[in-house]
Amino acid sequence: MIQNDSSPSGYRIGEADRDCRWAVFTSEGEQIGRIFRWHGAWFALPAGATDATRQGDGGDGSESAARYLFAEYQAGRITPQPETPSQPQARDDAVPLLHPRMRDNDRTRSAARTAVAGLDAYRWAPLAGYPGSDNPWPVRCQLCGWEGNRYWSHLRGRNGNPPSPYRHPGCIDASKVRAVIPAYTRSPQH
Repeated sequence: MIQNDSSPSGYRIGEADRDCRWAVFTSEGEQIGRIFRWHGAWFALPAGATDATRQGDGGDGSESAARYLFAEYQAGRITPQPETPSQPQARDDAVPLLHPRMRDNDRTRSAARTAVAGLDAYRWAPLAGYPGSDNPWPVRCQLCGWEGNRYWSHLRGRNGNPPSPYRHPGCIDASKVRAVIPAYTRSPQH
């Protein structure tokens, strides 16, 4: 998603952590904050801060958020922090139903239960709470063990039809996916 490995602007965007937040570094390697996408908007979280600010939307939002952090750093309002790697969740820890940023109400719990059931039907395992349909969700492929981020809106299929059998690079062939997942043999719902 983000391809800014070496920027002439004085910062670079690192790899995403488990919560789909990208560290932003100065060209000297100092971490000045993290950026993340939430419901289409991009947010910047300065190093040492607890509150994120909205910085952009769409395709340029990640760069807008990173530029904001770098400008704040240059102005002396951000003190670089040591890089803090995300803590992986233990395999036997219970995964919460909802992502911490989701409102806990009947509507979101119902959507989360539907999404988790859908993941199960197509042999994905959630590694974190449901973040909403258009936010990255850490999942594990139960066919090969791959772990990464997917969007529920891409995994659920459309108009009662199943999702694409293409799962991720390196997974089993689409015909084998259809053969091992019973949900692909059910007739579409109309």
